[in-house]
Amino acid sequence: MKKLFLPCLLLVLPLLSGCASLTVHREPGSRLASLKKIYVQHRLADGRGIDLFIVQELQRLGYTAACGPMTMMPDDTEAVVSYADQWTWDFSSYMIELDLEVSDPRTSKILATVRYFRPALMEKPPQEMVQTVIDPLFRRK
Repeated sequence: MKKLFLPCLLLVLPLLSGCASLTVHREPGSRLASLKKIYVQHRLADGRGIDLFIVQELQRLGYTAACGPMTMMPDDTEAVVSYADQWTWDFSSYMIELDLEVSDPRTSKILATVRYFRPALMEKPPQEMVQTVIDPLFRRK
């Protein structure tokens, strides 16, 4: 029995882990760490509060952040974060992809993008997915 346990475990582990990928792109000259006020654009299709998780994570990192429709964006906003989340269902619903785009609110120029894809059977809570994409973009060193 013990002889079979290790080989079976080695066969099952790749199925449980999946291949996670994180792709971060910053435009040359964009200084995200120098920003202070960030607005997260609320998606009408977001019924899970992903925008609130993004705001919480930005605030944890020391930014002034708020979310809502673009018509409610404060005049002194320095960057706008838009996002797209994809979910799947395997006996429960969980997020498999989160994409963020950071842009200048006046010119709409894209400053940075990040994509996190995690197609695994072991789900990761949305808060952790958000932290995974926010940290490499906005963490002040």
